[in-house]
Amino acid sequence: MNKITIRDIQKLKGGDTPFATITAYDYVSAQNADAVDIPLLLVGDSAAMVVYGMENTIPISMDELIFLVRAVCRGTKKALVVADMPFMSYQASVEDAVRNAGRFVKEGGACAIKLEGGTPYTAQIRAIIDAGIPVMGHVGLLPQSYNLSSGYRIQGKSKHEADKIIEDAEAVQESGAFAVVLEGVPGDLAERITKLLDIPTIGIGAGPFCDGQIQVYHDILGLYGDFSPKHAKRYGNFGVEIQKKLAEYKNEVEGKTFPTKEHFITSKTQLEKNH
Repeated sequence: MNKITIRDIQKLKGGDTPFATITAYDYVSAQNADAVDIPLLLVGDSAAMVVYGMENTIPISMDELIFLVRAVCRGTKKALVVADMPFMSYQASVEDAVRNAGRFVKEGGACAIKLEGGTPYTAQIRAIIDAGIPVMGHVGLLPQSYNLSSGYRIQGKSKHEADKIIEDAEAVQESGAFAVVLEGVPGDLAERITKLLDIPTIGIGAGPFCDGQIQVYHDILGLYGDFSPKHAKRYGNFGVEIQKKLAEYKNEVEGKTFPTKEHFITSKTQLEKNH
C-alpha cells in the first residue's frame, strides 16, 4: 500500500466494503495499525483519558497532543494521520483555529485535522482549508461539550435534534471537509446522513450504515481497565495479559530466576571474546 491521501479516503465513499479507522497515540500503535493497512489514524483528544489519565477530553492541550502526533507520524509509512483539535484550540476565533491547525501540520507532521461541531464553526473550517490544511468534521455527540450536554448521551433521538445534526453534517460538507465523523447517533439517522452526503461518513456508536468505522485503540484491545463503552467491541483483553506478564517478571526478579546467564555477560566472557 502506498501513502494514503485525502483523495484516497474520499474514494471510499459509497463503497461496497466499509473501511476501518482507529485512534493511535504513539509510535508502536501507529506501527501496528500500519502493518494491517488501516488507512486513517486519528490522534484523538481521547488521549486525555487513555494516555494522560484525565477525567474527560476537555483538559488536554495542544502541546500534549503535538507530542503524540509526532510519535504517530514517525510510526506510519502508509496511513493518513489526522490530528484532533482539542477544546478551546479553535472555538474562540478563526485566527486561533488556523494557527493551531498549522501547528499540528508544521510541528507534528499531521496530514489533516479534525474538529468538533457543525454550523457554528464553518468559518473556522473554511479558513483552515484556505490555509492548505484538510479538515475532517465531527457531529452528533461532541465529547468536548461534555459539560453542556451533562455527560455523554446519544444525540439525535428527537426530530429537532436529528434535524440539527443533519444541518451540521451538511454545513461541514459545504465548508469543504473531506469526511465527517458521526458519533453517538441512532443508526437510522446515520444511514440517512450517509446517503445525503457526498463525503465519507465515519461512525462511532452510529450503527453499521456509515462508509467507515472508528474506534479507540485502547477500547477494542481491552487496555483501558474494566471500562468498555457501549459502542466498542473488545477484540482482546490485553490489559489483563500485560498485567500477568508483568507479574511473571516481578516474581522472577524476586525469586532470582531472572536474569540468567543468557541475559548478561561477565568481564571474563568479554576478555575471552577479545582474545
